[in-house]
Amino acid sequence: MRILSGIFISNIFYIYKNLQMRFCSIFIITITLLLTSCREDFSAELSSGKLLFSKDTVYLDTVFTNIGSSTYQLKVYNKGNKNISIPTIKLGRGENSFYRLNVDGASGKYFENVEISAKDSIYIFIETTIDFNKVPNPIYTDSIEFSGGGYFQDIKLVTLVKDAYFLYPSKDANGFIETIPIGIDAEGKEITVNGFYLEDNTTFTNEKPYVIYGYCAVPSTKKLTIEAGANIYFHNNSGLIVDKDATLIINGELNNEVIIEGDRLEPELSNIPGQWGSIWLRSGSKNHSINNTIIKNATAGIIMDSIGSTSTPTLTIKNTQIYNSSNFGILGRNTNIKGENLVINNSGQVSLACTIGGTYNFTHSTFANYWNNGIRQFPSVLINNYYSFIQDNEIVDQTRDLLAANFTNCIIEGNNSIELIINKAEESTVFNYFFENNLIKFNDFGNSYTNIPEYNFEDTNHYSNNIFNGKPDFKLPYENELIIGEKSDGKEKSALQGSIKVPYDILGTLRSAPADIGAYQHIIFEE
Repeated sequence: MRILSGIFISNIFYIYKNLQMRFCSIFIITITLLLTSCREDFSAELSSGKLLFSKDTVYLDTVFTNIGSSTYQLKVYNKGNKNISIPTIKLGRGENSFYRLNVDGASGKYFENVEISAKDSIYIFIETTIDFNKVPNPIYTDSIEFSGGGYFQDIKLVTLVKDAYFLYPSKDANGFIETIPIGIDAEGKEITVNGFYLEDNTTFTNEKPYVIYGYCAVPSTKKLTIEAGANIYFHNNSGLIVDKDATLIINGELNNEVIIEGDRLEPELSNIPGQWGSIWLRSGSKNHSINNTIIKNATAGIIMDSIGSTSTPTLTIKNTQIYNSSNFGILGRNTNIKGENLVINNSGQVSLACTIGGTYNFTHSTFANYWNNGIRQFPSVLINNYYSFIQDNEIVDQTRDLLAANFTNCIIEGNNSIELIINKAEESTVFNYFFENNLIKFNDFGNSYTNIPEYNFEDTNHYSNNIFNGKPDFKLPYENELIIGEKSDGKEKSALQGSIKVPYDILGTLRSAPADIGAYQHIIFEE
């Protein structure tokens, strides 16, 4: 055992010594190569002012006062065959600038000896937060200056800053954010969201925009009025709630519309759905009026839960456009809505949902759905008279009377084969609907609806003079331009009575006689 052990130890020692010698050699070679490489990589000439840039001006899109911008980038190229060193990169306004830079991983406003390898580039990232009250001009400018060695180059920076009214929930002494109740869960516990109540009857003017964080709630018996030309911007997970016996009045005008959208103003986000919550007109709220308004990029443009009156509309909505809702354009639940010159498009589920019964009357409106952000399982227009819930581990349908669902001179279109669904609960009694002079997309290729009475389009008690699967000839439907052209099958096909009630289209154009179906009179598209 000793002999074997001795041989073993001797061999181990030999191997160790051999490895040690080889390791030392490799180490020396490696260090030599690293040192040589370092000298070569970082041997740089002073820049001669021949830098190239990805942009000659960086436009940081509109920001609200004291709210940070998105991050923008500028790429700086060294197209030469030698490494260069830029003596200084700095902001023209120096430390007083409202811009912030990150140059090749380092943050600041002044940088020295910034190196760029041959045939390489670096990134400069730019952000800003601007106090509107500290700038003499709402268009705020500065520049990134590259200088040293007798040369000078610069890139302009431009930002439009807006003053705004900021509305948000308060915080208590313990840092808890103010909340408002919105319902009761299955266990009887109160459901709340971050939000705040307006104190009294309130008017949002057009003097400057409103930026709202959390849910702004109109309390019972109070009224919120929004003036023509007002801009309302909701932050993520924010929106408007109108409580029982409260009222919303939006007084937009032709060419002076009220704009309601998310608070991210970058152009690439201008048509992104689901940036904020919804306008929720709760049960018991009443006498709502929305005119000449554009509602964009919500989760649900309008949710409405109040029947109010069977004879008087709870919501009258005219000359209004609702686009890019991640779920619903309008979700009506057992309510009373009157709509004229209403346009809804691009909804993740349904553009117009008339559910759980109620009263719905729409004239010269365009309900389209060209959603292209994923698979859409629902139609542009959905009508039913029930809601479902689970009781004792069984699904139970609770029905309500559908007093009216009347569509006159409307377009119901989209990129699905079937864009109108009418679901009637079997035990229903009152289920009234009527479609007159509409352009409706309904391609039942599998004959799945042939024997369902609600889809008997020859039934004159429910259908009259409709055009099925005609060509709407929209201008650019995927871009929310739903004006029709002269090749539309809805051209001059409106019912006269509906056109008399709504003589002007959504753009203020006097309708012809006979008028065109939909919210727009046709135009001739330019080639």
